[in-house]
Amino acid sequence: MPVKKLGFGCMRLPLTDPENQKSIDLEKFCEMADTFLERGFTYFDTAYMYHKYQSENFVRQALVERHPRDSYTLASKLPLMNLKEEGDMERIFDEQLKKCGVDYFDYYLLHNIKKDNYETAKKFDCFSFVAKMKEAGKIKHIGFSFHDTPELLEEVLSLHPEMEFVQLQLNYIDWNNSSIQAGKCYSLAEKYNKPVVVMEPVKGGSLVNLPQEAKELFKATRPDMSIASWAIRFAASHKNVMVVLSGMSNIEQLLDNTSYMSDFKPLNLEETDTIDKVVDIINKTSTIGCTACGYCLEGCPQSIPIPEYFSIYNAQKFAIDQGSDAQKVYYENLAATHGKASDCIACGQCEKACPQHLSVIEYLKTVASIFE
Repeated sequence: MPVKKLGFGCMRLPLTDPENQKSIDLEKFCEMADTFLERGFTYFDTAYMYHKYQSENFVRQALVERHPRDSYTLASKLPLMNLKEEGDMERIFDEQLKKCGVDYFDYYLLHNIKKDNYETAKKFDCFSFVAKMKEAGKIKHIGFSFHDTPELLEEVLSLHPEMEFVQLQLNYIDWNNSSIQAGKCYSLAEKYNKPVVVMEPVKGGSLVNLPQEAKELFKATRPDMSIASWAIRFAASHKNVMVVLSGMSNIEQLLDNTSYMSDFKPLNLEETDTIDKVVDIINKTSTIGCTACGYCLEGCPQSIPIPEYFSIYNAQKFAIDQGSDAQKVYYENLAATHGKASDCIACGQCEKACPQHLSVIEYLKTVASIFE
């Protein structure tokens, strides 16, 4: 298991074109990977569909082809949502090994266990498959990522003791959230003695773009710490957390994260109290808990840029000057080349795909009412 608690999430890599998820900036990614390793961190996390199915290819180019295999640990995931017929599982796994350029994965997960994907995992006997791949030496450690209720998590953990770790969405705003229930899910992982890999510690960047009052409170308590550091350190402060993934998009974010995680110190009582106050501030502001994972986008018949619209909406809610037209300009720029929020036909595919269980259709109506 990794000694240092910061992992490099390869879901939000630097881009040459912000509108094109396939346009990963290889030169910048190489610089970031090199710096990450130089600073003593080793854990890289990717997945089959990240960056429009290109993340694994770029991980090979930036990491695998340029560094000794024993200098890093690599995690990828079996995309349950892509399994349609017999043979898909084996075909995709072999494809992932080739795309990443490795003979084995250090960590391999069943991707995004939730009610419907869990049925897929049972249908294709995915748990047995990854166990067999471990026996064959193609996987070192097997686990799963999870986006559902504590009740389902306990079912999976109790029925599959062979799973060695679990990846959970864990951050201070979702800890007591009635939908995510991060705290309860973490407690279950502890109960079953499963180390936790943390995803979305900064909730897709939303825990950086905070209300001004919250930012000032953080800065008053620890002026030497970035806003993002509070979220990363909150997650890492839990003893059963093995590693905290951060989807770093530029070298500045990487340098910041590695600066305070190189010699990590858990939150003290004063800092914990500050976070509680910040949570209260955030909860008083009605925002949309979107992490911009983009799962809702594939298959949208109206080509609506849902995460971008939700980000614009949240920025408007957090704005110091609520009367400013700045966010409306961003909205209109996007709407000129994409579907508008009001174009939603309520087909429901976005809500089915959303790991956050958001009421996307209703939120789009709210966005439309404000910006149209």
